[in-house]
Amino acid sequence: MDFQRLVVATGNAHKTEEIRALLGDLIPEVVDLRAHPEVGEIAETGTTFEANATLKALGAGAVLGDDVWVLADDSGLEVDALGGAPGVYSARYAGVGASDAANREKLLRELMGVDGAARGARFRCVLVLARGAEVLATFDGACEGAIADAELGDGGFGYDPLFVPEGESASFGELPAEVKNRMSHRARALAGLRRWLVAG
Repeated sequence: MDFQRLVVATGNAHKTEEIRALLGDLIPEVVDLRAHPEVGEIAETGTTFEANATLKALGAGAVLGDDVWVLADDSGLEVDALGGAPGVYSARYAGVGASDAANREKLLRELMGVDGAARGARFRCVLVLARGAEVLATFDGACEGAIADAELGDGGFGYDPLFVPEGESASFGELPAEVKNRMSHRARALAGLRRWLVAG
């Protein structure tokens, strides 16, 4: 399927860069809501990643109109010892407006005394592609791993310095972006989108 411009329903520059890096050969222009301040804030009131991604995709689509392709992502970290938390609350785990550092600090406090397999975790991502009021497709991806005892590296964003993907000894905060982009939850969800675009 051939289209020239994609609006990512986020203001997170890191997320947009990941998507641009993974889709840039198929879509000439990938922008986000910083280019469309008229969209405003979209409340993430869903209890699942898919529900929140759908709210964002349709919320942006309602403002931008039927001619604009919108991709919304909702993603987060699920930790086994915490019953899947922080989950959909990953970005505001330490409170609304909390910094990445504050969220990581809270997670490490919650896991004090937790060892071994109980520190198992996964990053999960759901992508919703929409145009106007219509959801065109949904894609998901996950990356299994574990939570380190302390921050490792200063690359990436969010919980990356704490997350060690399965089969690696380095965290997402230490691994080069091109390595992370091959295995991340977002990369796996975007691989589904790529297949859909090529097949369409």
